Amino acid sequence: MTEHSHQHGADDHVAPGTAARMWDERYSSRPRMWSGQPNPQLIAEAAHLPPGKALDLGCGEGADAIWLAARGWAVTALDVSAVALERAAEHARERGQEATIEWVQQDLATWVPERLFDLVTAQFLHSTQMPWQQALQLAAAAVRTGGTLLIVGHHPDGLPPWGADHDHAPEKFFTAEDLARELRIEEPQWRLEVLDSRHRSVMGPEGGAVSLTDAVLRATRLAAQ
Repeated sequence: MTEHSHQHGADDHVAPGTAARMWDERYSSRPRMWSGQPNPQLIAEAAHLPPGKALDLGCGEGADAIWLAARGWAVTALDVSAVALERAAEHARERGQEATIEWVQQDLATWVPERLFDLVTAQFLHSTQMPWQQALQLAAAAVRTGGTLLIVGHHPDGLPPWGADHDHAPEKFFTAEDLARELRIEEPQWRLEVLDSRHRSVMGPEGGAVSLTDAVLRATRLAAQ
């Protein structure tokens, strides 16, 4: 499994702190939640970008942030779980990348970006309660003029078979076209670079290959809104 962040940000219909406790408990239930490898669509879409300041929303155990830091980015990595962030910081120290990563514990239900970034990446930011439009509008709002927005999520027609919440919460998921429409990724504010559905094969938690489909959107901000 790759470094999926299946919520890592917000539950706006629950009491303050509940989302953090839920994710802390989930992370604490096992020594490692994700593979430790950066998400493949991040590699595909960001490897060519000149490094600058990046925001990683729903950073989980930090694989994406560490990959960006190793390529010269100064990274602000945000997650709701203190347990995840502690692990992420430890992994960054092990790889010698701690100097250029700032780990931030925030719930996206209450967080507002205070500055703009050259790259904002949100990889599999699927909330159980918070509408994905709300979280990802925050991502778009944090991109500076000339900067890049990269959003990757589980396509509703190619979901992982693991995870009980997938079956009864289809509204959590989106196509790339849904993203472009709901976030109004269009001229004159944006130039759409990538709008795609990508199939890939991964090893499932019980072993054996599983086919997944990723919804991928990459856009360049042309003007402030």
